[in-house]
Amino acid sequence: MALSILILLAGLALVIIGADLLVDGASAIARKAGLSEFLIGMTIVGIGTSMPELVVSFTGALKGSADIAIGNVVGSNIFNVFLILGLTALVSPVAISPDNKRRDIPVNIIVTVLLIIFGMSHTLLGLGKSDTISAWKGIVFLVLFMLYMLMSFKTGKIDSAEDSAVGEPVAGKKIWLAILMVLGGLAGLVFGGDVFVDSACEIARSAGLSEKFVAITILACGTSLPELVTCVVAAAKKKGALALGNIIGSNVSNILLILGSSALVCPLSFANIKAVDLGAVALGSIALLTSAWTGRNNRIGRGDGVAFLLMFTAYMAYLFMTV
Repeated sequence: MALSILILLAGLALVIIGADLLVDGASAIARKAGLSEFLIGMTIVGIGTSMPELVVSFTGALKGSADIAIGNVVGSNIFNVFLILGLTALVSPVAISPDNKRRDIPVNIIVTVLLIIFGMSHTLLGLGKSDTISAWKGIVFLVLFMLYMLMSFKTGKIDSAEDSAVGEPVAGKKIWLAILMVLGGLAGLVFGGDVFVDSACEIARSAGLSEKFVAITILACGTSLPELVTCVVAAAKKKGALALGNIIGSNVSNILLILGSSALVCPLSFANIKAVDLGAVALGSIALLTSAWTGRNNRIGRGDGVAFLLMFTAYMAYLFMTV
């Protein structure tokens, strides 16, 4: 047990170092390429920090374990909004641009609704023989992911005063050094997160916890650790746009890219995923939209952060009471 705890702490330290390198490197690339920090956060950082979820869900699909593949994504998206964005907003309010309001946050909701419809098509619409994300649904997810990425890059140039004002110290870095920082940071995040997940799962499974419970809690928390540390570090460095991009990019990638890819390997059954779990994912998307339109000065403030953390606590309490 003591060795597992030491390994877990070592993984956490590696993730923190990786996040610091990733944030600085990604900001420098954004400046050099003339792209907004939100876009860099959503693509390079968001997809990069979703690599642990991709590995876990893809491996689960290869082994025929839909509970691991789906539970990991569902849990990660809940963690991303309620826990990670909640903590990030407490560190520093997160700015929201007009494009975030009009396009990115609504897309997050649409993708979440599509997940529920595709996953629960038999229960909700009476279609098919079971609630399953099949290969053709996975292809739809992947096509939508590529279209969203193309649309984002076409409109992702720097266009706000805030983007131009922050990150100047890292803007002078050589592009090759910035790329090395991003690659090194991602490597630290993925490897450190993998070490953290393995040690945490070993402890959890020795306690006799169910596969679904481990996936939605321990695995989801562990694979969301890169997003958590990256967003908190970004907030501390006053790079709220990068943090928000990381959250939205990770959530969209988790559903469209990760579940889409996993469904091509093995049909993903939603038989053991409860309505409360999917409801929590939907609530996270709606809460983000509500904060975007009601927050002061186009920001997700500390009050929103507290509300997100309270909703996260309520969901965790529900999970533990229904183990």
